[in-house]
Order: sequence, then C-alpha cells, then structure tokens
Amino acid sequence: MQNSLFKQFNSSDPICLLERDGRAEYFNYFYDADESDYLYKSLVNTLLWEADEIKMFGKLVRTSRKFAWVGDPKCAYTYSGVQKMPQAWTSDLLQMKHKIEQLTGHTYNSCLLNLYHSGAEGMGWHSDDEKELDARTPIASVSLGAQRKFAFRHKQDKTTSSLFLENGSLLIMHRPIQEHWHHSLLKTKTVTGPRINLTFRKILY
Repeated sequence: MQNSLFKQFNSSDPICLLERDGRAEYFNYFYDADESDYLYKSLVNTLLWEADEIKMFGKLVRTSRKFAWVGDPKCAYTYSGVQKMPQAWTSDLLQMKHKIEQLTGHTYNSCLLNLYHSGAEGMGWHSDDEKELDARTPIASVSLGAQRKFAFRHKQDKTTSSLFLENGSLLIMHRPIQEHWHHSLLKTKTVTGPRINLTFRKILY
C-alpha cells in the first residue's frame, strides 16, 4: 500500500459507550471511504480465509462465516475449544496495527478477522476473555464494508447498549468490559453486503 493513501487520522472526540463496568470508545471515521474500500479488497485477496469451527454441545460445527488469524509466530489462540495458528502479518495489516497503537498507546501482537458475507451471518453473545488474552490491553475493533448493528449486554442485569458500526470505524473496548459485558453482532435480513471485522489483540505466551 502506498503510504499516501493513509491520511493522518483526525482524533476528534469519540462517542463513549457504557456508563459502568468498563468503557468503550467509538470513532466513526478512523478510515475514510477510499481507504476502507482499499483495505477491504486487500484483505479479501491477501489472506487465507477459512470456515470457522466452534464447539456446540461437544461437537465441532462449521460456520458460514469465514475467519483469518494473523499474528506474531508464537501467538497461538484457542477460541471455542479450537486452537488456531497465526498467519504472517501483511504490510497493510502492519500499517493498521501501528496506526491503532499510536492512538491507543498499547501494543498488539495479533489480529482476529471475521468475514461476514451478509446480514444473515452474525456473532452470538460472548466475551473476549480467553486465558491467552492480556486483559490489560484494550481490544481494538475495525469495521470494513456493510454497516452492522453491534450490541453490549450486561452479564448481571441484562442492560443493553447498541450502535451501528460504520465502514471505516474503530471501536475500542477497555477493561474491564470483558468481565462484566457480553457483546454480539446482530443478524439482520436488511443487509445484503459483506463486512470484515478486525479485532487487534495482545496474546500472552
């Protein structure tokens, strides 16, 4: 990627979500439309995408959603009972990582990418609280492609908070969100376009 494509991010005040038990910040235009479209096409064409496998009632179930796990060589990651070994960083992903590190002040060594082909594919309620994750490092989530509705639900009183994730947006989930909240990408029949979600993480090893 040409460096000129990445314009300097104007750090306007983010939208702050959740009033207790953690903090989430939402930046609507972390990447502009041209940058977002370029990155989407680059990621689709340069990564190895696989059907995800999750354990349900003791059995492995393949999802229609595709995923790619990228990171430093030692960043193995166990998700839904299945261990994933990382692909190598691409130059575009490294630039994305460095840009997020500059904004957040944290370092990341891995990225989980999910490819949703339409609104018929989503992600159920869960927390990113696997033992390999460094709980002190916020998870930084970039959205590319179709707008989708994302929601938080408190684990105790079931309070919910939701927003629409736009093309090129960034959502940062600070501690201790994962301890107190579930989150979900809600399915919808009204969205027919695809979306890639990238969650930058720090793995302990």
